[in-house]
Amino acid sequence: AMHQSYMPVFLLLLAVSCALAKDAAKKETKETPAKPKLPQTLSRGWGDQLIWTQTYEEALFRSKHSNSPLMIIHHLDDCPHSQALKKVFAEHKDIQKLAEKFILLNLVYETTDKNLSPDGQYVPRILFVDPSLTVRADITGRYSNRLYAYEGSDVSLLYSNMQKALKLLKTEL
Repeated sequence: AMHQSYMPVFLLLLAVSCALAKDAAKKETKETPAKPKLPQTLSRGWGDQLIWTQTYEEALFRSKHSNSPLMIIHHLDDCPHSQALKKVFAEHKDIQKLAEKFILLNLVYETTDKNLSPDGQYVPRILFVDPSLTVRADITGRYSNRLYAYEGSDVSLLYSNMQKALKLLKTEL
């Protein structure tokens, strides 16, 4: 049947991301002896040789004072989409090189700043903030229902969005 050929296109437009379980934090933590975790760097695997900021406030401060755009990655360790994106991001040489021009922050928790969740709290999502501390809501991924979501396969779009974030900066200042 002819009409079946439309199906894959439609599926592509549905963003694949992990909804944040609001009550996950409320889960009672039973006192189980945790396995000793290896100390985790601030990169959390998104690029160990890059310089990552520790908090949103620090990132905003550094962006403003260095006049560099800020790139914020929201992700979760138990989200397969976050893991897939992290893998291609960390292995993509051009992205890692370009990332050096940004103030970088990756978060496994939400901030109280509503500007960082213009269309909801989901992961993975990536937002760009310019040095005037404006969230660039105009730099979006390809999914109409989750504008700032990226799949592992969207890595070239993410790369061009990073270039766009840097370019906008040059033309506007």
